[in-house]
Amino acid sequence: MSGGSTPIRLLLADDQALVRGALAALLSLEEDLTVVAEVGRGDEVVPEARRSFPDVALLDVEMPGLDGIAATAALRAALPTCRVLVVTTFGRPGYLRRAMEAGASGFVVKDTPARQLADAVRRVHAGLRVVDPTLAAETLAAGVSPLTERETEVLRTARGGGSAADLARALHLSEGTVRNHLSAAIGKTGARNRADAIRVAEQNGWLLGD
Repeated sequence: MSGGSTPIRLLLADDQALVRGALAALLSLEEDLTVVAEVGRGDEVVPEARRSFPDVALLDVEMPGLDGIAATAALRAALPTCRVLVVTTFGRPGYLRRAMEAGASGFVVKDTPARQLADAVRRVHAGLRVVDPTLAAETLAAGVSPLTERETEVLRTARGGGSAADLARALHLSEGTVRNHLSAAIGKTGARNRADAIRVAEQNGWLLGD
């Protein structure tokens, strides 16, 4: 950092306190970065950002209260000057696409070396896009989710188990309609059965809640 430069202000959001603390410690070693806020829930991101005015927010994907994708969209709407870098364990193609659509400037996985992560923060702050190259290639290969909104909802509900009748009651649909959606989802994902379709959709990040 040059003499009169102001450090880049960071907000960290991760529901695992140990991970959040480790990120804070590593990033604080960089003299041009300063952690001004830490939260453990997605629905705490915007209120805390309004208090601390970060330049860059580092958000996990899977958090209680509000997932990181929804938190990204909310933060970009509330504080357009704050850029978002998604830092997650879940390097799934569907997550990357949705994060970028929500307004994130970058997407990296948590095992990114500390120096590269700090550099990603600087690049995002400078207005550049930063994407894990392996994940970018996988996203291009995987493409957009082939599932309709209703098929996604049925598969998401089916993760908890239960018969077609149980799903129909939960979703306020007829049992026949549920079976049709499940059959379509199984076909579109190239799966062998319902459990396999759920597995494929989860691996691609297609079942993350809105």
